[in-house]
This record gives sequence, C-alpha cells and structure tokens, in this order.
Amino acid sequence: MLNAISMLRGYAIEATDGPLGTVKDFLFDDRSWKLRWLVVETGSWLTERKVLLHPSAVTRIDQKLRLLSVNLTRSQIEKSPGIDWDLPVSQQMERRLYTYYNWDPTWGGGSYFDTGVIVPPTALPPDEPIGDQHLRSTLAVTGYGIHAKDGNIGHVENFLFDDVDWSLRYLIVDTRGWWPGKRVLLSPYAITDIDWFGNQIKVDVTREMIRSSPDWNPTAFTDRSFETRLHYHYGWRGYGW
Repeated sequence: MLNAISMLRGYAIEATDGPLGTVKDFLFDDRSWKLRWLVVETGSWLTERKVLLHPSAVTRIDQKLRLLSVNLTRSQIEKSPGIDWDLPVSQQMERRLYTYYNWDPTWGGGSYFDTGVIVPPTALPPDEPIGDQHLRSTLAVTGYGIHAKDGNIGHVENFLFDDVDWSLRYLIVDTRGWWPGKRVLLSPYAITDIDWFGNQIKVDVTREMIRSSPDWNPTAFTDRSFETRLHYHYGWRGYGW
C-alpha cells in the first residue's frame, strides 16, 4: 500500500516492552530509492542519542494510534552502537548496526527501481564530513525545486512510499507556483539529474506532459489502475512497461 512518508513523522515507536520515542526522519538510498533507516528521537529516555532502526524491525503500522511497533526491546536499543547527531551516518556505522541487530542489508529484495534510475553524483563539497554519500534525508530533500525540460514546475512536497518493501515510489510535486491547485506524482524514473548542493531535481518531462497527466487525488487510494495509467502516460517502466 502506498502512503505519504510525512504521515509517519511524529509516530510513536513502541518496543516489545514499552515506548522508545518518536519518528523524526527517514534516510533513503539515492540509487535504489529504498528507505534504509528510521531516525528515532528518544527524548528524555535516552538523552542526546540518535537511534537508527531498520524498516525490517517494524511489525505494525497503526494509523489510528499513530504508532509503529518494532520487534526490539528497550534494552537492545539502549545497548546499541551510539551515533553522533552532528555527524553524517557512515557505512562503517551502518555495518555495526546490521551486525549488532543481525539485520539483513538485503531485506526486502531487489529495488522497484533496479534499472532506469540515474546514478547520483558522489562528490562532496569541500570540508564536508564524509558519511555514506548515497544516504539522503527525506526531510532535507523536501522542498527541492523540480525542473522540467522547459522550465520550473514546482517543488518536492512529499513522497509516497510502499509499506511492503519501503521504497519511495513517487515524489509528490506541488505545482501551485506554476499551475495553481494541482499536485502531481513523478516517479524517480523521470529523474535525469540531481543537484544535491543546489537543491534542484531535473526531470525528463515537459510542462505539457505534466499538465495532461492523469489527475491524482491526494485523499484517494492510489491503486494499480491509476499507476498503470500514469506510467503509460509518461512511458515509465513498471506496470507493463
């Protein structure tokens, strides 16, 4: 099922033996567009600790209670490898977490976007601390400008993710600055370039293609029929393409 990623921010995290904290952000791999980590704020329970949880630890999403249940204990979290809030997450730290919790880095199988998505740039600005250069924050990318072949069309407002394999399937683009009253979905298949330092995403579509795309209702269920029509309109892979 597809849901907006912002829906889960602020959700409480419940361990098998009590509360852990709340969801602050999500980190995704900019090559596969899969969510790799939930960033959890533990509050007064574990002061000044950033906790990363793998999606495979989530056992239940309760929208009514705004709650995520995980198959971990508070003691496991407390004894987990510490992470510095002020430093980017390194691949070494990720390996330590996978080893400590016995999580599978390949959980969820292959990405929905195994082919057809650009390989993002890996260069870092001078003096920036080195972390996993393919790990991106959904909060940080929210607000990035979207540039079509023939001009700007809006900005990233949100993402739709698949709660089965935890992949970011679509960017929700707010076009109201160019086309009042409309939000559209763009697949990572449309992306041709990302300027991570200029906060810009270029897509291989025109304004007219976006204007004539199937209408998306943010309050309605995004079903396979709509996705098929959307992919057919743009010529994206997936759903028969």
